[in-house]
Amino acid sequence: MDNIYFIMIIALAVLAIADLVVGVSNDAVNFLNSAIGSKAISFRTIMIVASLGIGFGAIFSSGMMEVARKGIFNPGEFYFNEIMFIFMAVMITDILLLDFFNTLGMPTSTTVSIVFELLGAAVAMALIKIGADNGNFSDVVNYINTSKATEIIFGILLSVVVAFSIGALVQWVSRLLLSYHFERKANWVGALFGGVALSAITYFILMKGIKGTAFAGENFELIGNGTIKDFLETQWVGIAAANFVIWSILSYILMTFAKVNIYKLIIGMGTFALALAFAGNDLVNFVGVPIAAWQSYEAWIASGIPATEFSMGILAAKVPTPTLLLFIAGIVMVVTLWFSSKAKAVVKTSLDLSSQEATKERFQPNFLSRGLVRSAIAVSEVTMALIPKSVQNGIEKQFEKPTIALTKNKVHELPAFDMVRAAVNLMVAGILISIATSYKLPLSTTYVTFMVAMGTSLADRAWGAESAVYRVAGVLNVIGGWFGTAIIAFIAAGTILAIISFGQGAAIAILLFVAVLLLSRNYISHKKKAKETKAEDTLNKAESSSIQGVIEESASNIANVLKRTNKIYTNSINGLAVQDSSLLKKNKKQGAKLSDEIDDLRDNIFYFIKNLDENSVGASNFYITILGHLTDIAQSLEYIGKVSHKHVNNNHKKLKYNQIKELKQIDQKLDEVLNLTQTAFDERSFEQIGLVLSKKQELFDMVQEKIQTQVARTRTEESSPKNTTLYFSLLLETKDLTTAIMNLLEQYYNEHDDSVAPATIDAPEGE
Repeated sequence: MDNIYFIMIIALAVLAIADLVVGVSNDAVNFLNSAIGSKAISFRTIMIVASLGIGFGAIFSSGMMEVARKGIFNPGEFYFNEIMFIFMAVMITDILLLDFFNTLGMPTSTTVSIVFELLGAAVAMALIKIGADNGNFSDVVNYINTSKATEIIFGILLSVVVAFSIGALVQWVSRLLLSYHFERKANWVGALFGGVALSAITYFILMKGIKGTAFAGENFELIGNGTIKDFLETQWVGIAAANFVIWSILSYILMTFAKVNIYKLIIGMGTFALALAFAGNDLVNFVGVPIAAWQSYEAWIASGIPATEFSMGILAAKVPTPTLLLFIAGIVMVVTLWFSSKAKAVVKTSLDLSSQEATKERFQPNFLSRGLVRSAIAVSEVTMALIPKSVQNGIEKQFEKPTIALTKNKVHELPAFDMVRAAVNLMVAGILISIATSYKLPLSTTYVTFMVAMGTSLADRAWGAESAVYRVAGVLNVIGGWFGTAIIAFIAAGTILAIISFGQGAAIAILLFVAVLLLSRNYISHKKKAKETKAEDTLNKAESSSIQGVIEESASNIANVLKRTNKIYTNSINGLAVQDSSLLKKNKKQGAKLSDEIDDLRDNIFYFIKNLDENSVGASNFYITILGHLTDIAQSLEYIGKVSHKHVNNNHKKLKYNQIKELKQIDQKLDEVLNLTQTAFDERSFEQIGLVLSKKQELFDMVQEKIQTQVARTRTEESSPKNTTLYFSLLLETKDLTTAIMNLLEQYYNEHDDSVAPATIDAPEGE
């Protein structure tokens, strides 16, 4: 039986490495968001700076490890075997929960997950012990460190409101002072801002760095017998003031004489500081439990007492964490940061919600987001009515965004937000985490950084009339996911603990096997999805500023749409022929996806027109008309896919043999036309379009003939109203689809011929 605990230690070590990987994938958003979003420094530089921060933070994180040992439960109330069961349940739950959220691309809190997993497993173990001893279930409070657990949970929840409010306030004041044209401000203004931001970040680095080392416990003569740690906490006003003066002077010198962009320096230092905080604060979430388990195992082996009788009160004492283990953990985190594709997906969610520019909104508005937006608008109107008009005009001037210049710069290459907002994000997050650290609270860095970013977005008017309901809905979804994490973590850890407690070794083996299967499946699924996304045909926004360039670029989109049209239409007919509901369901999704992509192109029309050369405005007529035809094609395909799946999914009668045969004849003819057209666009051999157009009437006549045949069939032999409805729907929509395709080809063919003559480049459509 003793060997099982050694095997559990090995399993926990493996789980710790896996947890580090999924944990970094989840938490990379905390320190990469601002630097990547502002594009102030290159991605490679961002990664190097963040890697250094993680490395230092991992080595300095020893002090926070106590949370896993005694922060949530009273270890003296449990025996060694029970503690090992708790730790095993927590690690299995944690890795599965974090991987699930990473796969969804949603940022969640590793701190919240570990806290509630420890709480859930400890409560479950306590209830089992109480039940075995025929005790009173109210005694469960004796097993839980209720005061510390309540303090941690309250601190985490409070951080949501505080981080959002402080982020919004600081950003509003910063924008009011600096405006969007901050580069034009006098050097002394930038130097003062740099002094505030850099002094806050420096103090943050000191708090998170030095405090985690043995050096922090040494005596400091300036405060008598106090330690350096005490000095940092008690003399923070003097330290901050001295930092402000030094950094303000240094910022002015760098800006005036070395022409250094102080905002880039702030973003670089802030990224390092948050990466250091992430490793120092959150490393406990990934390896704190396995390290506590290893130290428990060592103490038990040395005692010689049976596992069921050895009390774990030793965990209540301060036990230093081996620096080598922290160093290894840091290496795993840095490697994961560089190679995790899931980390990029989580970062994208945060950037989309805080972007200053128009983005594809991931979240749909709901009644709550609409209500909050309406309430905010009402409060804003009342507030503005109380403020003098002159003051309003002054404020509005500071919040005027730079106009979109008619240059070659592409809209999608613009940063999500400017360097002022990025600097505020890093500065405010650093200050809040520093305060939490001084009170020994394992604050959720995810909650703080995300909510600060959302608060600054709101203050910066990134949530405008066209995006507010979507962005608010997104924030509510993420926050809802956070609370969901807490509830799921508590219940899941308690359930797994119960299974382990009753099943012992066999249960642990089965649970580990299931965990490996689920992780492997999620990994393979994510890789497959990423590969499909990369290889998948997607539509590209037009970026050329001349009509000839638009013709060339849109050719790729047209070839893409025609290829997917052929596949979707054929799959609809084949799915109906064999009553394959799963194929039709997948096919319906492909039609909806194509429609969404074309909608994205339509949403980009504003920026496309803004980017046109003065002499090529005629290109807009062509591009808008092309998008109209593509929309008609997508709508027809979406309808065909929907009615086909609905018919089979509702278990209606199968189409008759002759009906399937006729549909396949149309499909074969359409396949011939689409393949020929796709080749013409792929090879840019636009003369072949004329050959395709010559087949237009032949295709129309075939569809019309099938309609007449079905009319006759309905009058004489057809007995199923559902079949008749479906068949006519397919034929009529095929006719509309063919019309849209031919109109597209005619438009393109005519415009391509006209574009050869320079004099007619800007000619209106049809001339």
